[in-house]
Amino acid sequence: MPGGKYDDILHLPHHVSEKHPPIPMEERAAQFSPYAALTGFGAVIDETRRLTDPRHTLSEEALFHLNRQYQLLLEHLPERPEITMTYFRPDTRKDGGAYLTLTGRVKKVEAYEQRLVLEDGTIIAMENIMSMEGKVFAEME
Repeated sequence: MPGGKYDDILHLPHHVSEKHPPIPMEERAAQFSPYAALTGFGAVIDETRRLTDPRHTLSEEALFHLNRQYQLLLEHLPERPEITMTYFRPDTRKDGGAYLTLTGRVKKVEAYEQRLVLEDGTIIAMENIMSMEGKVFAEME
């Protein structure tokens, strides 16, 4: 368009500051990144979306069976029996938790605290144990 408003400056060379070096291309993109007005909101959404399992209550029969297994563990504790247990790990942030299966050698039974301590240092509260298996329980069958 002849006779335009900016014709006098339109074809001048691009200005380069002598005081401030140009921003590297890798860093220039940051100025165009989206602004997170609600910091932490994404983490809240992710936490809400995370699923937990409800805790199941054991029957009287299952509790009796577990109690007999605890007695056997106490009798065979010097042998450090290897067991596989399924236990409930309560979630620290919301209702429910997760059911986990763990195999290990029993180091001790803390009767007063009502928990099992495995050789690797893992501590499981007896109230969270749902089932146990192992050779030490063979005499129950």
